[in-house]
Amino acid sequence: MSEEIAVIVGAGQAGAELAAGLRQQNYAGRILLVGEEAHLPYRRPPLSKAYLAGDASAASLLIRNEAAYAKLGIECRTGTRAVHIDRAAKRLVFEDGGTQPYSKLALTTGGRPRRLAIEGGDFPNVHYIRTMGDVDALRPALVAGRKLVVIGGGYIGLEIAAVAVKLGLKVTLLEALPRVLARVATAELSSFYERLHRGRGVDIRIGAAVERITGAGRAGSVILKGGSAVAADLVVVGIGLVPNTELAAASGLAVDNGIVVDGYARTSDPDIVAAGDCAHHHNEFLGRRVRLESVPSAQEQARTAAITLCGGAVPHAAVPWFWSDQYELKLQMVGIADGYDELVVRGDLAGDSFAVLYLKGGAMISATTVNRPQDFTLARRLVAGQSKLDPARLADESVSLKEYLPAGP
Repeated sequence: MSEEIAVIVGAGQAGAELAAGLRQQNYAGRILLVGEEAHLPYRRPPLSKAYLAGDASAASLLIRNEAAYAKLGIECRTGTRAVHIDRAAKRLVFEDGGTQPYSKLALTTGGRPRRLAIEGGDFPNVHYIRTMGDVDALRPALVAGRKLVVIGGGYIGLEIAAVAVKLGLKVTLLEALPRVLARVATAELSSFYERLHRGRGVDIRIGAAVERITGAGRAGSVILKGGSAVAADLVVVGIGLVPNTELAAASGLAVDNGIVVDGYARTSDPDIVAAGDCAHHHNEFLGRRVRLESVPSAQEQARTAAITLCGGAVPHAAVPWFWSDQYELKLQMVGIADGYDELVVRGDLAGDSFAVLYLKGGAMISATTVNRPQDFTLARRLVAGQSKLDPARLADESVSLKEYLPAGP
């Protein structure tokens, strides 16, 4: 192959960021971005929020328009599924039988919704949300007065419940664990969001494990373990994400809860990198391996991968952060609270504006804020700095978090 070409498989947030990152690193070869959906890369977070509510158009979700990709010299091949990597020949094989040689390959294949492995989980009015097409199929069914059952009390489930109840649906949310957000947030935040949603009319049932879904060709009732039934006109399932690793695994790349990569986004093949929701990566800041489902993480990993493909070596060391919009509240989280030994609250957890700071050994390792963008911005710097802090002073709202930042040079 005489021409250098970097091929990126997966046209989501990580893929789009990686393609642009290659040009920012002065990559001179061809760049081909391949995606299974018919759309150019778009932002997924608004799907369960503004796009579902009808407040955002498909065009507004695009990360870049066609002209912007053309200006960067990035070729986009949509509606195309890669089914095999011939690593020896450095060639991709597509579902339609076509092939594509590559010099360097990036896998940003993302993930897919975890499906219910129960009777009735595939009824036509049981919806799973990951793509624009998924939301387009769900939105016409969100009619005021209908009974919506949301299975899963994670961020996706809560965001969909918030939109649906505002549209006038009767919403029941079922969570099998003892609290919502149990896998991703602390008990304090779970309690806050349970109160919030119940106050808006959502019927939240915790410890509610689903056994099957019944109906005459369509979901009509969700049956819980123990035998109780919840009537449903439609069902939305949000029980997690499965990383798309099949392409990597079939080609012999290391896979373990994602495509295994090092701190530089390198897979077990020196000419292949991976980034985003599909990547089980080493995060230097956390000091361990992790797979994060987060747009900021996907972007940071993609930038690292672009540097690596261009011959550089800058490890991925970003502090993880996340956000969620529900009703008029913006939740922002930074760091991971695992292992904290002290908790500090700024504000009132019963109100609609507060910050919860998590300390370990006197250093802030994580922070959660609701409707406090300035506190969040400062907390990101404090978590990154890992300096020792005084918990008593942190709780004093008359003292700005800015005062805890190290003095500049």
